[in-house]
Amino acid sequence: MENQEASSQAAVNELYNYAANLLVNEKKNAKDVQIALVGKGISESAAYTIVYNLEAELKNAKKEAGKKDMLYGALWCVGGTVATVANIGFIFWGAILFGGIQFIKGAVNYFSEA
Repeated sequence: MENQEASSQAAVNELYNYAANLLVNEKKNAKDVQIALVGKGISESAAYTIVYNLEAELKNAKKEAGKKDMLYGALWCVGGTVATVANIGFIFWGAILFGGIQFIKGAVNYFSEA
């Protein structure tokens, strides 16, 4: 019984990996991925579920990366600004600029709908 469950789980994982590869690496849209999955012999409802779940995971991963970029960008920007204002002899424009760009990139990723 365990072997059957393990092989069933392996087959599901293979389908998810195949669909994720099409979505991420080959930049296929959701409908094309569903069609490709149906072509592999699974039902349309199962293909829809796989693509829906993958799109939700990709969206969550993008939001998490956006939050991380916003945090580190803010830290760089604020740190550079504080060091410049502290008048220790240098202007930390690189840190300020890098932090600002990273923060904006993170905000765009976090608040984007796709």
